[in-house]
Amino acid sequence: MNSRAARIALTVVGVVAILGGAVWIGQGAGLIPGSFMTGDRTWFVIGMVVAFVGVVLIVIARRKPRS
Repeated sequence: MNSRAARIALTVVGVVAILGGAVWIGQGAGLIPGSFMTGDRTWFVIGMVVAFVGVVLIVIARRKPRS
């Protein structure tokens, strides 16, 4: 990943994925009420996967480029 714009884009997408995943985790765990997702373990698992993908994207974006 050599392009600065690509690094920034991956970082932004990663952060959004982490935040979205966190909301789904909260809803799936029943911590955030008021949705059809509240208390549904499926959304907890989906949120965990999305948040993990967000972390991976940020790690990829932050790696040093090869010479």
